[in-house]
Amino acid sequence: MYAPKYTISNKILKNIGTLEAAKEVIESAPLVPSFEKQFQSDAFVRTIYHGTHIEGNDLTLVQTKKVLEGQEVYARSRDIQEVINYRNVAKLLDDLAVKRGEYEIEMLKEIHQMTVYRIVPEDKVGVFRATQVIIKEEETGQVIFEPPPFIEVPYLIEDFFLWLNSLEAAEIHPVIKSGIAHYILVAIHPFVEGNGRVSRAFATLILMREGYDIKKFFSLEEHFDSDPASYYEAFAKVDKQSRSLGARDLTYWLEYFTEVVATELIKIKEKVRKLSIDNRLKRKMGEQMSLSERQMRLFEYISDQGSGGMQDLRKVMPMVSEDTILRDIKDMLEKGILKKTGSTKASRYVIANK
Repeated sequence: MYAPKYTISNKILKNIGTLEAAKEVIESAPLVPSFEKQFQSDAFVRTIYHGTHIEGNDLTLVQTKKVLEGQEVYARSRDIQEVINYRNVAKLLDDLAVKRGEYEIEMLKEIHQMTVYRIVPEDKVGVFRATQVIIKEEETGQVIFEPPPFIEVPYLIEDFFLWLNSLEAAEIHPVIKSGIAHYILVAIHPFVEGNGRVSRAFATLILMREGYDIKKFFSLEEHFDSDPASYYEAFAKVDKQSRSLGARDLTYWLEYFTEVVATELIKIKEKVRKLSIDNRLKRKMGEQMSLSERQMRLFEYISDQGSGGMQDLRKVMPMVSEDTILRDIKDMLEKGILKKTGSTKASRYVIANK
């Protein structure tokens, strides 16, 4: 049975700690349902756009959104079909995420069927490749990736799924498990086409089934597509170690993958925190208030602590001058967001109408 080789490095530990803290904030934040739906809708569009764009799809984000909304778009039929297919894959993942039991090879084949529908010949849809593939660099013709011989594919996949459903794998953090699946499926390259999208989709399925879909607020594809060089370099560094999958150390790849997840969750956490502050303000003031980044930090501190004096607020933002903090506070006092209590020397600020 396949057993992945890797070390839980300090970097991986730090990334897992960061993403767990962000997950906690996101899942416990008091977002109103309309905001949650908007977050999910935005992430859905970005996932489909970037997930196909990284594979060479020429549609713009606006065109992708139009296709998803059923509007007419003038573009290559293949590009439009890829977007439609990936939308259907996203819906399939929702169904597979709640399916009970073990991970099944059929799940992988089903994802592939949806991914390449009307793009590859029917006899190659949802079927493991029966030919050897080599990936070359366009400009130089140099071989940059040579997956295992096609005859080994069924056995490698079966071996991987045995591990994925094992007691050993059940003990592994879901994000690490998702990262391992992402790498191994790309490395095996089980299909003639669509391997990148299928591998990313299956890795997402693991996150969804094991409680790390984070309300579907984030898009890993967006991160991969924003810096494809780093994405492919992380694969290449592991690929070069050995021709044998079992001999490769996945530590570098998992450091990269866990950092991507952590980075995306931090971005969502900051958006959620900002909305949570705005919602609290709206409830207190009866209207939406606009605050600067500094003012939001001050508001959050005072709200959490119940009050704050100048000495406290300077510690919140040690790199900002007292005059700047006073200007921010004055603006919030004038807007009726804060009020001042106590004598001049020992004055403290509290949330107004609390």
